[in-house]
Amino acid sequence: MSVTRRQLLARGGASAVGIAFTGALAELFTGGPAAAVPRGRYGPLLPDPAGLLDLPAGFSYRVLSREGDPLRSGEGPVPSHCDGMAAFAGRDGGVRLVRNHENRPEARHPVPQVPGLVYDRGGKGGCTVLALDADGEVRAEHVGIAGTAVNCAGGPTPWGTWLTCEETEDTAGTKGYEKDHGFVFEVDPADPRRTGAVPLTALGRFAHEAVAVDPSTGIVYETEDAFEHPFGLFYRFLPERPRGGTGSLRAGGALEALRVPGVPDLSVVQEAGTVLERVEWVPVPDPGAAGTPIRLQDFGRRGITHAQKLEGCYWGGRNVHFVSSFARASDGSGATHFGQVWTYDPRKRSLTLAVVFGPGTDVRLPGESPDNICLAPTGGLMVCEDGAGAQHVFGVTRKGEVYPVARGRQDIGAPGAPEWGEFAGVIFSPDGSTMYVNCYTPGTTFAVTGPWR
Repeated sequence: MSVTRRQLLARGGASAVGIAFTGALAELFTGGPAAAVPRGRYGPLLPDPAGLLDLPAGFSYRVLSREGDPLRSGEGPVPSHCDGMAAFAGRDGGVRLVRNHENRPEARHPVPQVPGLVYDRGGKGGCTVLALDADGEVRAEHVGIAGTAVNCAGGPTPWGTWLTCEETEDTAGTKGYEKDHGFVFEVDPADPRRTGAVPLTALGRFAHEAVAVDPSTGIVYETEDAFEHPFGLFYRFLPERPRGGTGSLRAGGALEALRVPGVPDLSVVQEAGTVLERVEWVPVPDPGAAGTPIRLQDFGRRGITHAQKLEGCYWGGRNVHFVSSFARASDGSGATHFGQVWTYDPRKRSLTLAVVFGPGTDVRLPGESPDNICLAPTGGLMVCEDGAGAQHVFGVTRKGEVYPVARGRQDIGAPGAPEWGEFAGVIFSPDGSTMYVNCYTPGTTFAVTGPWR
């Protein structure tokens, strides 16, 4: 179905905006034990008098942290470019948020370089940690890791730490860096000095986006966000010490890349519900990419499977789910789409296209170009839009309906306003009562409460 943005906003609720969905993958849209049947919509978004965040009736937000304001630790200002995030249970019913900062060398507010937490003095990125009490008030805010670069997304571990990912392949001697970048780092939100700033080199050096850990096997799945052809790969890391707890990934392991026989580019799969069986995992020749980026390395005569803009990645049920934000034939992709959600079943070694967005119109809609992604407590997906001017958090129901949840109102494109206002890092509190989400620029962390159930 072809739906314009004007038609969608006029309806003020859920719309099936030209997506296809396979109902066979119910676990992709299943919430926690107390999950209710997804409502599919919360109603139209109401203008925010403060000009920050439009929400449906009955919902409210709180600004937890804002770029440039002082960190409560006194370590410096809140860094720029808030991106991926995770929520962990804290003390006495509180929550700890660990938040990435996707800072490049020109970032206005670098992550403060706290001794003992710095990887590279030339790096401006890293993570910060917010400690909230049981009432949702911020009680502490401090640096989790510093001196890294372009910390985009990542993922939580089963033992309660955060894996932060560098979305870059820059090397020492370029852009002011003293060390190579493109690694994953582990951050303990409860005690960052316990993890320090140690790159997990065995997980590969490439433009990492996100990771997800299989809690039963300890296998780590990783996405590579590559804009240009040849595009990124989907990886798995087999640790030497699976499920070994904090610091265990430093022990090393084997890195492999996904190969789908006969499918060199995932974008050519266009029908939701398509199952690709007997997929293969191929050893990466040089995980450290000492001379050649991994996606350009020689994987043998049968090649390897690529995909443009591999981004969000999370573990749900017994499978790992990952996102291709978009693909454009004009960029060299095998076909064009406005977003795919894939599911890999480790037991069956099968890959299924669960959701595909468009292309259906020449107008970008809320519900296209998915980026960061998580499960909503009521079941269904909660997704951040990607791209310039992308200012929506949207949900997708089990019936394939796309509905708006939040819209940014920070005057993107106005004179003197930021150029990039996308949302990132959407996640829910452990009890499902609060949605946390970041605005990329100006870096802002919101807590959104309302009738989620």
